[in-house]
Amino acid sequence: MLGREEKVSPFRLTAVQYLLLAIFLLLAFGLWRLQIARSDYYTNLAEQNRIKQVPILAPRGKLLDREGRIIVDNYPSFSVLLLRDQNRDLEADADKIAEGLHIPPDDLRTRLSKMKAVPGYQPLFLKDDITPDELAFIESHRADLPELDIITVHRRLYPKGGFMAHVIGYVGQVSEDMLTQPQWELYNSGDIVGMSGVEQYYNDILMGKNGSRQVIVNSRGKEVGTLKDMPAVPGKQLKLTIDLDLQIAAEQALEGKPGAIVAMDPRSGEILAMVSRPAFDPNAFAVKITRDEWNALIKDPGKPLLNKAIQAQLAPGSVFKVIMATAGMQEGIAQELIVNCGGGKTFYGRFFKCWIASSHGSHGSVNITKAIYQSCDSYFYTLAEKLGISRIAKYATMLGLGQKTGVDLPQEVSGVMPSEEWKIKNFKQKWYAGETISVGIGQGAVAVTPIQLARAVGAVTTDGSLRRPHVAFPEQFPPEFKQVAHYNDETKIDIDQKNWITITDAMAQVVSPVGTAGRAAVPGVDIAGKTGSSQTVSNDLKKKMSVSEKSLYKDNGWFVGVSPRRNPEIIVACLFEGGEHGALAAAVATKVIKAYAEKQRHKQTQVAKATEQNKAEVAAVWHDPNAQPGDNKLQGGHFTVPLAGKSKPAAMAPGATGTGAGITASALEQTESHTEMARPEAETPAQVEPALRQSPNAATPGQQDPKKPANKPAAAPAVAVLPARTDP
Repeated sequence: MLGREEKVSPFRLTAVQYLLLAIFLLLAFGLWRLQIARSDYYTNLAEQNRIKQVPILAPRGKLLDREGRIIVDNYPSFSVLLLRDQNRDLEADADKIAEGLHIPPDDLRTRLSKMKAVPGYQPLFLKDDITPDELAFIESHRADLPELDIITVHRRLYPKGGFMAHVIGYVGQVSEDMLTQPQWELYNSGDIVGMSGVEQYYNDILMGKNGSRQVIVNSRGKEVGTLKDMPAVPGKQLKLTIDLDLQIAAEQALEGKPGAIVAMDPRSGEILAMVSRPAFDPNAFAVKITRDEWNALIKDPGKPLLNKAIQAQLAPGSVFKVIMATAGMQEGIAQELIVNCGGGKTFYGRFFKCWIASSHGSHGSVNITKAIYQSCDSYFYTLAEKLGISRIAKYATMLGLGQKTGVDLPQEVSGVMPSEEWKIKNFKQKWYAGETISVGIGQGAVAVTPIQLARAVGAVTTDGSLRRPHVAFPEQFPPEFKQVAHYNDETKIDIDQKNWITITDAMAQVVSPVGTAGRAAVPGVDIAGKTGSSQTVSNDLKKKMSVSEKSLYKDNGWFVGVSPRRNPEIIVACLFEGGEHGALAAAVATKVIKAYAEKQRHKQTQVAKATEQNKAEVAAVWHDPNAQPGDNKLQGGHFTVPLAGKSKPAAMAPGATGTGAGITASALEQTESHTEMARPEAETPAQVEPALRQSPNAATPGQQDPKKPANKPAAAPAVAVLPARTDP
């Protein structure tokens, strides 16, 4: 029995066999799962260990002025990326990364937690414009911090000192919080987008399309090759209608003065210059503005972030009298209306002062012409009573007040043009006739922006042509933009020819010795305009204020001027906040007109060739100034024109720093609470002829048809003095 071999039971043998089979099946399933079922997943993990995806940011398009000069450029800088697809424990590395990049650890962890809901292939921009020591930190920790990478970013380089800040705007980085908002949902975290101005309005054109680069890295995170390269598509450059020379002149004219200037070509709606003061430095936004800097900007009482040219809603004061004159003459009321100004008029049991009453004076007998150039309140009180608020609102609305102009800049406001319907809708109250009296001089509930005034007065002086203002040439837009950019559309307002001549001639006398801005005249340049000053608080409230409080609520000064007086080539609207007097605003605005005239005079002509005596012979044809309407009398002759030599450089606007002294408040002869300067006359003076012959598209009453000016040579100066005829 001891030598007999013990046999294994069949049951145990069967169990072992099944166990081995199960083990082999389990191994086979695991192999199938690795090689077939999840091959893509594990392949991706393996690729991530050797392939790194690096974004390539597209540079934004440059901004150019109308002559192709660069306004906004780009400069290269380095930014740090945190690649979130590297299968790293980012929380564990947060302290080390924060220390090396000088970022608060808590801020870094907060940003990491916010990015958890964002797909892992989107990197996190940790820091922009890094320093050399931060760059050295990243390079020395490639092995233990492979999730960090450096990319070249093209930052915006803006003009210094806030030059053109409100037109250009600024850019900013799309943050994690912004991704939850509808307007940013199509962007990625870290994208550089426009936040205001042209940068925002034309962001899709300027932004371009980002690319990417797949690089092969070794176990230490060092790049050893490139697998795939998808280049970025740069943004398209944008040519603006801004004239850099006029912009310089406008910036210098408004330097140190709160307010705004808008210079526009009323024939096309092209904005030639736009300034708002105080301004901000957009370069502070080019990288990342600090919280303290941002709080300082938004709490500044001067509102530097506000583009006052399109966002300041203020009473227009006496500039509104141009609209009143247009309405009164078109309705057939103002032509024969004569008002005796005794320092004010009584309406509905209340005495309304004329501004001249502050100096114990009066305007005497006033017709529409004198009412415009001496800005007689009594006349326009009377005209407002006769027109009524409905007809006033009708013409003001036709000329674009109380509505957005459609300028291609963001956040434009519409202003207010009161009417019976407006008051019922907003206040559930009826309109009282006494309220119309204040509206007649641009006070009361009337609120406009400088660009609205420029557009409205431009329409009056161009015989009813209302254009949409714009800062970019529409011809350069892609087809999808052209479909909605109706910048060339024109609204035609019917203005009788005689009324047009009367109003524009009266506006020309505003800058004559008998007008409210006589000292703002520019010798040799035909300028017409209208001054205005508007209250910021009521007289009753101002009486309760202390002297120091009153200094904070000075009247605003306005001036809107054109050159030449009819069919003008340029219109300039100036708001001088706290300027008190329209004449002071006129002195600012006419500096821009002077710069325009000087630039036109220095343009090279294509029809003249200098002789040895540095002179050029030109020929000219013009209407006989003594011809009667309907006659076709022309005169012609040859002229010898002396040439001044080389043209002035375009770096600075010619005439912007002229020697003419500005008008001081003490130099004003007579003022009032919504003041303007004038010399009251008992009789309407004779028409004052322009100091120079107007450009061919500016007519005089004796011409055949001022609505159809003769064509001028393409390169001829706009406001050139016609020399004496030497050879008939």
